[in-house]
Amino acid sequence: QVNLVESGGGLVQAGGSLRLSCAASGRTFSITDMGWFRQAPGKERDLVARIDWSGRSTYYADSVKGRFTISRDNNKNTVLLQMNSLKPEDTAIYYCAAAPTTQGLADSWGQGTQVTVSS
Repeated sequence: QVNLVESGGGLVQAGGSLRLSCAASGRTFSITDMGWFRQAPGKERDLVARIDWSGRSTYYADSVKGRFTISRDNNKNTVLLQMNSLKPEDTAIYYCAAAPTTQGLADSWGQGTQVTVSS
């Protein structure tokens, strides 16, 4: 079991950047794929980015490719999501997750952090 705590959300203007951080605890973090989901009001929760346990393989949703970058530091038990060129449609609650799937499932979830992009 991996426990997760997100930070770094906030309000930013369109075109700006934010970096989300996820602090993980648990002995299995370094062998667990990690990811970020987001959920906007009235919409389903979607997988935005995923990184495998080694950090060598990543996945991005088409809507964020070229703008978002996921990374991890297994020595510090952290996962980062660097978000650039933000758009109003990126507004959502962002959740860090352990062992995420594109079907919206995960083994563990953080509490979520709000990202709001103003136009």
